[in-house]
Amino acid sequence: MGEASKLVPVLNKEDGTPFKTAILIPTINNADELDIVLGRLGKQTYPHFEIIISDSKSKDHTREVCEKHGATWIEDPSRNRADACNFALNQMDHDLVLFTDDDTVPPLDWVEKLIRWFDNPEVGAVGGPNFAPDDDPFGAKCADVAFCTKFMTAGTRYGAQPKGELVPITHNPGVNCAHRMANLREVGFFEEGCIGAEDVVLDAKIQRAGHKLFIDPSNVMPHRRRRPFKPYMKQMRNYGYTRMVANKRWPEISAWSHTAIGFFPAIVIAAVLAMVFGAVTGGAEADLWFSLGGAWDISRIAFHIPLGLMCVYIGISWLGAAIGTSPHRSIGTVFLAPLFVFLAQWAYGQGVIKAWREIRRTGGRAGEGAQIDDRVRTA
Repeated sequence: MGEASKLVPVLNKEDGTPFKTAILIPTINNADELDIVLGRLGKQTYPHFEIIISDSKSKDHTREVCEKHGATWIEDPSRNRADACNFALNQMDHDLVLFTDDDTVPPLDWVEKLIRWFDNPEVGAVGGPNFAPDDDPFGAKCADVAFCTKFMTAGTRYGAQPKGELVPITHNPGVNCAHRMANLREVGFFEEGCIGAEDVVLDAKIQRAGHKLFIDPSNVMPHRRRRPFKPYMKQMRNYGYTRMVANKRWPEISAWSHTAIGFFPAIVIAAVLAMVFGAVTGGAEADLWFSLGGAWDISRIAFHIPLGLMCVYIGISWLGAAIGTSPHRSIGTVFLAPLFVFLAQWAYGQGVIKAWREIRRTGGRAGEGAQIDDRVRTA
C-alpha cells in the first residue's frame, strides 16, 4: 500500500460549498495505540477534516494524546460504543462522518479514498476491508487468516473484498466506513444501549430507510487482531453473543449460520465422546484404519465417522485459508488455520449459547448495559 504525500483539494457539495467532514473514534484506556492512529491521521493526503474522540472516562493519558494531535476530546459518560458514538454525534454538525477504531494504522490516503465517492448522491455510506497490520505478531496474523478464510468465518466479515471499484454491500465494519450525517440523523444514529454489533444494526437501519451502502475493496484499513489464545477467544465469544442479541432485535440482519454455529460446541463434545467410546470398545484397531471392508459395527462407526469428518473439516479450513483474502497467508499461517478456525467457532458458539440463555431469561432486555469488549490485547 503506497504512502502518498500529495495533498488533494477539498470535496464540494452540489451547491459548491465544501463537505464538512469529521472522523469519530470512540476510545477507552488505549492512549498509546490512539497516539499511532492520530499521528497517521495528521498526515493524510486529504487534510480537510476534524477529529472527534469520544472518550469513555479513560484513566490513562488519552486526553493528553488528543491535545498533542489537535483532536477534539469529548468526555463521554456512556458504557458502550453505540452510546459513546451517539453522545458525540449529537454534538456534531458535519456533513460526512468517518468511523474507525483506536487500534488501527490508517493509510495516508485513507480519508481521500473514502471521501471521493460522496460526490455521487446515491452513495449513502462507503467502507472497505480490514486486515492485520504487517507489524502484528505471528499469532495475530494467524487470527487474521482465520477471519478472512473463504469458508467458515464464524460470523466475521473483515476480509470482504469483492471485485470492482465500488460495489454494493449490506454491511461495512465500523472500523473502516463513512456515512452521510443526514442519513445518520434520519435513523436516530446507533441503536441506543447496543453492547455490540452496533455497526451491523446501524447499516440495517440505513438500508431500511432506503439508502445504499457500498464497499471500496481497494481502501484497506490495517486493524490489529487479538492475539492467541485468551484474548482471541474472548473476542469471538463476544461476537457470538452480541450478534445473536442483535439478531433477536433486528431479524433482517440474521442468517442461518449465526444460529447454526450455536450447536457447534455440542457437536464437538458429542464427536469426542463417540470417538472415546469407539476407541475403548475396539473401533480403533489398526486393521480398521485404511480399509472400508469388514463389519461396520457401532464401535467402528463411533470412532471412524467423527474422525473422517474431522479430516474433512481440516481440509476445508486449509483450502478456505489458502484461497482467502488475508495478505498474511503463508505456509505457517495456513497450516495453523484449522486450529484458529476451530477456536473461533467454538468460542463464537459459546457466545451464541449465552445469548440464547439470556434472551430466554430476560426477553427484550438481553444485551443492554455495559459494552462487551476486550481490552487485553496480549496473551
